[in-house]
Amino acid sequence: MIKINSANMHYRELNEIIKNSIGNVRIVNCIGQKYIASGLSDRKIVIDGVPGNALGCYLDGAEITVNGNVQDAVGDTMNAGKIVVHGGAGDVLGYAMRGGKIFVRDNSGYRTGIHMKAYKEKKPVIVIGGKAGDFLGEYMAGGIIIILNLYDSNVDLGQFTGVGMHGGKIYIRELVTPKYVSPQISVSSAQGENELEEIVPYLKEFCTLFDVDIKKLLESKYTVLYPNASNPYRQMYTHN
Repeated sequence: MIKINSANMHYRELNEIIKNSIGNVRIVNCIGQKYIASGLSDRKIVIDGVPGNALGCYLDGAEITVNGNVQDAVGDTMNAGKIVVHGGAGDVLGYAMRGGKIFVRDNSGYRTGIHMKAYKEKKPVIVIGGKAGDFLGEYMAGGIIIILNLYDSNVDLGQFTGVGMHGGKIYIRELVTPKYVSPQISVSSAQGENELEEIVPYLKEFCTLFDVDIKKLLESKYTVLYPNASNPYRQMYTHN
């Protein structure tokens, strides 16, 4: 694994080194450099520190692990691969994401998963260990978002969750009665491995990554949000 000390390094220089390297990369002393691993498809990258905006944008198969927090627009228009964050995430996580997986141990900011979409075999997935901010899943057109609420007993939706949603599903652990849901969204409940079959592999992967007890997650109740049959947007967009 190639080790890069990115302290005081301009983001263009850092990204050029990554692009031209052969094999896996470890970046240490990362302080806000943006566009790291943009479009990469064939390697693993470990980051110690806090990368800047648009980490893993257009990612096409590479795997990124961040030992710290991340800023805004992580996984922007991501096509394939995996991003693992051992900390929290900023706003617009997974914007227009169309494939691959993002796992965040802690919380994420506003507009997580907006404009996510799925097509044929591609189904993007975002798993958040804590909470997400307002506008979660706004204009979502496909894929899966899972909010686990592991760290706060006050469980509720942020404002404007799922507004304009016309595809995909949002699973929210321990949420019983949402205070506000758009009339274009249906709400159901799920519990146990049979009803959670669709998301069990992602729950198990999250637990392995962050040392969480899978039994706790499988014994919990989940509220599921998805577009209802009368949603006028469903015929206008590609959706799963």
